[in-house]
Amino acid sequence: MGVATVSRVLNGRVGVRSSTRERVVEAIEALNYRPSSLARSLSLQRTMVVATLLPWFTNPSAVQRVRGIVEGISGSAYDLMVFDIESEDRQRRAFELFDRGDRADGLLVVSTLPPEAEVERLRAADIPCVLIDAVHPSFPSIAVDDVAGGEIATRHLLELGHRRIALVGDPPPEFRFDWSRDRTRGYERALAAAGIEARDAYVREGTRLPHVARAIATELLSLPERPTAVFAASDTQAIGVLEAARGLGIDVPRELSVVGFDDVEVAAYVGLTTVRQPLLESGRRGAKLLLDVLAGRTVAPLRELLPLELVVRGTTGSAPS
Repeated sequence: MGVATVSRVLNGRVGVRSSTRERVVEAIEALNYRPSSLARSLSLQRTMVVATLLPWFTNPSAVQRVRGIVEGISGSAYDLMVFDIESEDRQRRAFELFDRGDRADGLLVVSTLPPEAEVERLRAADIPCVLIDAVHPSFPSIAVDDVAGGEIATRHLLELGHRRIALVGDPPPEFRFDWSRDRTRGYERALAAAGIEARDAYVREGTRLPHVARAIATELLSLPERPTAVFAASDTQAIGVLEAARGLGIDVPRELSVVGFDDVEVAAYVGLTTVRQPLLESGRRGAKLLLDVLAGRTVAPLRELLPLELVVRGTTGSAPS
């Protein structure tokens, strides 16, 4: 039995008689043989690696997305590599590492957009790329409508009778990614539809870290005419708002209602009302989409929007009289 025959069996290629294939498989099992991943990738001229590039790797929403990606890749022949983007310089380095195709066969880019120069390089090198939680016309994408999400959260507070509604969001976008500003636009749109003018003093920006949100919310809730409700652009920021309210002795939800965004695991434990986006499913769906591309299936550039859902828990109630 020749080396070439064994190689064809190991790589799942056709042209091997069933009886011969069975003999090879029996020998592999008897010897407990494990093929070299490096040799196999050289033979196939593929790395057999899928790379995931994402910022804020330790953020709860990012963790849930990575879990979905792991589930989506599981059962395939591909290994998963995760590259954490901590700054715009590191983002540039990440795309420089992966835009040649010799480190990964395909890219999952999460919550960030490739710089336009890298978009052209990826397209020129014909490297499959799928975006998760971001949209670009050159690549298939899995995302949510963040503007609609901001409207959903703010409309819930309006329906409870609140008129002094504040927002805790993020500063101008990092990594060419604008989800927080989109949620702010939804907040403004919902207020305008209700005939309420947004107050500059009620819109505060900071990073997604809870302690930063707490400091911002403490200032916000110390205003002479403080808001009766806060929409936070992420659950981690909403938790910072809850901590600020507790520190000031403000009762939630009797005196203050709080809505978050994402529905990360901790949201249920603290009873946070939030706008749920399917974090796990977005990762899983993006991974499956990339595997389709790598398998040679035709996937036209598309934008798939996953559904959002308001989850009402214990941090929202009627506006105080």
